[in-house]
Amino acid sequence: MGKCLFLDLDGTLLRDDKTLSETNHRAIQDALARGHRAVITTGRPLKSALLQAQRLGLTGEGCYIIAMNGGMVWDCAEERELYRRGMAWDDLYTLFDEANRRGVFIQTYDDWDVIVESRNDNETVRRYCAPIQMGYRVVGDVRRDLTVPPTKAMAIDFSGRAPVEAFERWIHREMSDRLDCFFSCQYYLEIVPAGQNKGAALAAMCARLGIPLRDAVAVGDAANDIPMIRTAGVGVAMANADPAVKAAADAITCRDNNHDGVAEAVERFLG
Repeated sequence: MGKCLFLDLDGTLLRDDKTLSETNHRAIQDALARGHRAVITTGRPLKSALLQAQRLGLTGEGCYIIAMNGGMVWDCAEERELYRRGMAWDDLYTLFDEANRRGVFIQTYDDWDVIVESRNDNETVRRYCAPIQMGYRVVGDVRRDLTVPPTKAMAIDFSGRAPVEAFERWIHREMSDRLDCFFSCQYYLEIVPAGQNKGAALAAMCARLGIPLRDAVAVGDAANDIPMIRTAGVGVAMANADPAVKAAADAITCRDNNHDGVAEAVERFLG
């Protein structure tokens, strides 16, 4: 049985302009042809991750998606959901109330769209959605207009990180028994049910596929990648990764995400 490659998208597999290099694409296809498996492992919503999987040709046997930082798992070959974990309604409402009190932008998700309340319908949601090719839906109140518990929420501030960092501290202080939060990039504070992360999803996927954790290779660059980098048998940080990610990794690529760092990781650790 081959190994399983868990790949973050932004800042890892994709270049800064959100494109995929031919070298990275060829390395992944070669790995699949040799019997390995590939799992896109991202904080992105399923819809956006599916678009990337289709472009990468990662839609056949042995291809999976972990979306929403572990909140959902999708079998690309069978086109079906394998797992989902939702946030408690009261926790979502509390988050929105506190963010609105602070004037912090917050959004959540349904299966296919970003969900934003009308008071937050502004340039922030459009700037977030454009590069990942997502649509968004404006609702009056999440209490009234959502029917399926979302798998995560996100606070964003493109003009300065301090308000979102203060919101992060409040979540840690007031809701740490129920929620986890972490930055997936400079601007995005991901908020998920406690225990939901890429590492837990990686372990569950390996158990489902019958693959020992020692045969899992995880590649990432940001703080939300640390759990999977620590859980995998080989955790790889990109050359462009945050210092904390590099400190948690077993190896660091010489090349960054703009210069085929994933192909380097595949060559070194999948043989």
